[in-house]
Order: sequence, then structure tokens, then C-alpha cells
Amino acid sequence: MLSHWLFQFANDYSFLNVFRYITFKSFISFFTAFFVCWFLGPYFIRKMVQKQVKQNVRKDGPESHFKKQGTPTMGGVLIMISILVAAILWMDMFNVYLLSVLALTLSFGLIGYFDDSLTIKRKSSKGLPGKLRLLLEFLVSFLVIGYLVYTQQISTDLHVPFFKNINFDLGYSYILFGSLVIVGCANAVNLTDGLDGLAIVPVMVCAFTFGLFAYIAGHYEIASYLSVPHIAGAGSLTPLAVSIVAAGLGFLWYNAYPAQVFMGDVGSLGLGGFLGVMAVVTKNELILLLLGGVFVIEALSVITQVVSFKLTGKRVFKMAPIHHHFELKGLVENKIIVRFWIISILLAVLSLSTLKLR
Repeated sequence: MLSHWLFQFANDYSFLNVFRYITFKSFISFFTAFFVCWFLGPYFIRKMVQKQVKQNVRKDGPESHFKKQGTPTMGGVLIMISILVAAILWMDMFNVYLLSVLALTLSFGLIGYFDDSLTIKRKSSKGLPGKLRLLLEFLVSFLVIGYLVYTQQISTDLHVPFFKNINFDLGYSYILFGSLVIVGCANAVNLTDGLDGLAIVPVMVCAFTFGLFAYIAGHYEIASYLSVPHIAGAGSLTPLAVSIVAAGLGFLWYNAYPAQVFMGDVGSLGLGGFLGVMAVVTKNELILLLLGGVFVIEALSVITQVVSFKLTGKRVFKMAPIHHHFELKGLVENKIIVRFWIISILLAVLSLSTLKLR
């Protein structure tokens, strides 16, 4: 909004023309989001400690986690505030894609906020009932994706990566498909958020990659050259994706091992919803399975564990999600975290390589 107002004076002050460029908006959004999150971090942590907003550790979890009992949580609020400030100041708030993605991200964050609040109030690991939480997530997703499809802002085509010009028109059933992508991604990120800094770095890597995808999709010449769908206006999502990366860095300053604050469901659901809706809007729904491979593996480990125990009475893993399995196998927490980060970066590079293979 501020950048839009400043750009109106570009005829009188030529240096203000920089606000017309997505790259400049991305740079300034990055530093704004980082410093807002980094600067507010100590104040936020003190307030959470004073208000007894602390993490409740699962009693059946690894013994090494018991020392984390009482660590301040709901740090995702810091991330949501940071990206909202950056968006209001420097991004095109009249862009339908930006408004849709931001609305869904904040809505999922709000659902997570209520979930965290109940968890803290009850002093247990149980928050909103699972079915109610899923219902709210699907409702928000249906509204956002339904609006974009109904107004023809996004197509209902499902594009197959690694192949040129192979796509399937799902019609209005795409609204359900897109909602499944978003809700599935949000909950997969939520499951991954179990170790200090484990989830935030893969989120940052995915956000940066989707920021590149959005920039390419919004640029007609580049999109045509790479044979990807051109989505006019999608480039405005790049500054938002970059602000997610920056806010994640600011949060990681305090979330790195040993964590001074956890992001909570307000962060994991909000950020997971962001990645899911970015995949839908940029037409990279199937690429999300590759790019977000860390989240997919975490979710599949939980599903496998539950199905195996119900059918056979036996567990495949010592504990699910799979990062707890590795902990119980004897790997130290830091090593698990960094290795998951490395895998996430490798998957991002592989996902970007599909641009030339289409």
C-alpha cells in the first residue's frame, strides 16, 4: 500500500520508479519482514513467559523432550505479524492473488491460534477437535479456491511435471482437489514441527522456490520459454514468498536449537496453508509432492504407523512422525534437523530442474 502511494510521485521523483519492480519490492519486503520478526522476538518471548503461554510436551514422547516443557510457544504469531507488515507496506494489496494467498495464510494461522489457545488452557497436547479443525481448514480452502476458479483467476487444469503440454481439466472438481492439496500440506507441516528448527527451514526453502515459480509464471516471455502456464499478476506473490523466507530467518534466530520459542500450530498451519495455496495458484500442485518431500515423508510415516497398528497391532517405526523414530534410534536432535534441511534443499533444486524438463 505504501509503495503504491509512493509510486504516484514517480513523475516528480524518478527514483521512486523502483517501486514498479517486483525484484525491488521483494528485497525491501525481505528486510522488513526479517527485522520486524527479529526485533519483536525478545519482547514476544518475555510476554509469552509472563502469560504462561508454554509448550505442553507429550508424555509418550522421547525423554529428551521433557526438558522442553515450559518453552514459550505460539511464535508463529511473530511470523504472521512480520509478513502482514511487509505486505501492507510494500506489496500490491490490490492484486487478487496476493489477497487470496494472504487471506488463506492468515485464516489458517487463526485456526492454529485457537488450537494453541485451547492446548495451553487445558495444559495438555489436545486443542481443537480434529474433525472441527479439518472442517474449518476445508471451509477456508473451498472459499478461496472456489472464488479464484469462479472468477477464472486460475484454471482448473492439472499440469503434469516433467512433460510438456500434458494436463487434465478437472472442471469444478478442481476446487475439492485444490482444497485437499492445501489442507494436506498444512497438516503435513504441522506434523513436521516437532524438533527445534526442523520445520521452519524446509518451509523457507519451499517458499523461496514457490516465489521463483510465481515470478516465472507472471512473466510472459519467461513462462513461454519454459513452457509453463502464464498467470498474469502472479509475480506479485514473489515479495510475499520472500517475506516468508525472511520472517522464517528472523524466527529461526530464536527457534534454533535449543529453542527459545516454538512456532505452535498458529505458525505450522499458517505456513503450511501458504505453501499449499502457492502450489495451487502457480499450478505446481504435483511438484509440491517433490518440493515438500520432507513434509510428505513425515505425514506418510504417521499414516503408515496408524494403519499398521490398526491392521496388525504392530508398529513400523519406534515412534511417529519419523523424526522421533530417528531420535529413539540414537541420532542426536541437531543431526536429524540439519539432515532434514539438506534433504529439503536437494529436493528444491530437483524441483527447479523440472522447469527445463517440461
